[in-house]
Amino acid sequence: MAETATTTVELDGQYRALREEAGFLPRRRAALIVRGSDAAEYLQGQLTNDIEALAPERGCYAALLDRKGHLQADMRVLRLETGELWLDLEPAPAESVRKHLRTYSLGRDVEVVDATDRWGIVSLIGPRSGELSGFEGLGPEFAQRYRDWDGTEVLAVATDVGLDLITQAEREARLIELLKAAGAAEVSEAAAEIVRVESGRPRFGTDMGPESMPAEAGITERAVDFEKGCYIGQEPVARLHYRGKPNRLLRGLRLEAPAERGAALRLGDRELGTVGTACVSPAQGPIALAVLRKEAEVGNRVEVGSGGSAEVAELPFA
Repeated sequence: MAETATTTVELDGQYRALREEAGFLPRRRAALIVRGSDAAEYLQGQLTNDIEALAPERGCYAALLDRKGHLQADMRVLRLETGELWLDLEPAPAESVRKHLRTYSLGRDVEVVDATDRWGIVSLIGPRSGELSGFEGLGPEFAQRYRDWDGTEVLAVATDVGLDLITQAEREARLIELLKAAGAAEVSEAAAEIVRVESGRPRFGTDMGPESMPAEAGITERAVDFEKGCYIGQEPVARLHYRGKPNRLLRGLRLEAPAERGAALRLGDRELGTVGTACVSPAQGPIALAVLRKEAEVGNRVEVGSGGSAEVAELPFA
């Protein structure tokens, strides 16, 4: 009990740092570099967003789908100053994405390189992120800026909650030292996940996956460009957008009590889905993300697992 109380106090302190100051944590992400004279044109026909429109030092959020419009991976696409395209994604689907992109690039001037081991990413979250890191005013989301920070080369990328700082893998420990010296607080992934859940942003492999279409996962507005040319999975995504309504939708849950990921959600006798990421927010209480059947409208109360309930809520929470 004492250990739980101590953990809660520590998490509350980390959360306050993320909301009021700035906190950092290393990220474990996969990095695929796509280069060559045909790189942007090639990715334009593979991914859901407008890759060819990206100027150097800009980026976008996008997804790779199958032909039925289901998610195979989501990713951040950065056009670097060099013109190369950096795909930043969850580690789990990275190998299948790499194989896919290499397979369909035959006959084009496109090279797909797995650069995961070469780079370290440290997320800096909070209103003082720019001030403490020396990257003040960097924005909007995906904007990039480079600087030499006391002998460590750092590329900063604006995020929705702060900055991602990218450096060579062997310099990551030094970057962390610099952040500590600047006054940023070291935080846990659990604290950062609270901020993500409050923001209503789903995570691939946890809140959405190969069973989900972009509209069901709540990422259409950020990830899909309906004006661009053809890409894999375009027809079912466009048909659902213009002619239909998704049978399932990403929702928030205000839980009566903390719940575990995967807990069943029901409305009467009807199974609606399962709990995705769940956490206890110091500001919001127990909350979670879930992709639910459309019958679960905002304001409905649903049963959670073997006991307890939750109110279906709009996103974002905060």
